[in-house]
Amino acid sequence: MTERLENLLKQMKTNNMDSVLVTSPANVYYLSNYNSDPHERLLAIFVCQHEDPLLILPAMEEEDAKNAGWKFPTIAYYDHEDPWEMFRLFLQKRSTKINSIALESNQVTLERYLKVKEIFPQAEMMNAEDSLAGLRLIKNKKEYTLLKQAAALADLGVRTGVAAIQEGVSEFDLIATIEYTLKKEGIQGMSFSTMALSGDKTASPHGTPGAKKIEKGDMVLFDLGVIYEGYCSDITRTVAYKSVTDQQRTIYETVRTAQQKAIDASQLGTAVGAIDRAARTHIQEAGYGDYFKHRIGHGLGIETHEYPSMHENNQLQLQPGMCYTIEPGIYVPNQGGVRIEDMIFMTEKGAEILTEYPKELLVLD
Repeated sequence: MTERLENLLKQMKTNNMDSVLVTSPANVYYLSNYNSDPHERLLAIFVCQHEDPLLILPAMEEEDAKNAGWKFPTIAYYDHEDPWEMFRLFLQKRSTKINSIALESNQVTLERYLKVKEIFPQAEMMNAEDSLAGLRLIKNKKEYTLLKQAAALADLGVRTGVAAIQEGVSEFDLIATIEYTLKKEGIQGMSFSTMALSGDKTASPHGTPGAKKIEKGDMVLFDLGVIYEGYCSDITRTVAYKSVTDQQRTIYETVRTAQQKAIDASQLGTAVGAIDRAARTHIQEAGYGDYFKHRIGHGLGIETHEYPSMHENNQLQLQPGMCYTIEPGIYVPNQGGVRIEDMIFMTEKGAEILTEYPKELLVLD
């Protein structure tokens, strides 16, 4: 049994769970080392007390899973077969009594929930979400190394984008240049859709890049990350092209100071909410509180957004092994915005900033 599966079994015992059915690709990867996007097909790990875990997957992926290190039973099904019926028959042969089964509440569709109810009509339905999130919360040394490398590649992405800025180049052009460069470095892919926004489009925290061309006086915002050996990175930087107004500079420096206050607040044992409030209070005191409308950050690992949510009411205390972002922003409608984001890894000695691209306001000639 692997360490991660053993840890899950301990969680199950603590929470009186007979079994867990894991269906999110991220958690399947975490438990099996097998990384797959099954599309609409069922990909699942069934873990129960006193039995070997079971991997359910498309037949065309069975060898890939074995090559990734899966050494336990599998149900490998073809597209014309019903994996749920095969699962039911498999359990009949085991004849293990299942009194409770836990599912990922944020992942299971109604269709799949009903299938599970058919197979386990008498079992108590439980929520495995917190148990699985808790397992992934604390990263080990190998995960730290992968996150650090992913962060270095994110730095390269920003550096590439900034170097490509010139008048008449479009947001799409910048994205194409960034992603081409990173693909040549061997990344699996981007961890989310690369964002390059300019001018008043930077006023949207989740803006959509397009064919808009860079103009003198634009602020240009990059938000990007990569997947490196299964682990994600995330960085945001905002730069100015040719010139910067006093207001733009004030907003930028307000965000930069707010981010540093949040980083300074990242001490072992500190509540997550205190980090958010450290940045938010500074932005509010500067008169821009109404223009900072999102949390300070999010957990990061196999997924770009994972536990914990770094909002002001979260009382979870920082622990060694946690990885998260700090990304305050100010967004003034019809004018523009600034966001600065770094990846933070908590060590026994405190917060380590994994992303290293400079944060002093850069005004490009």
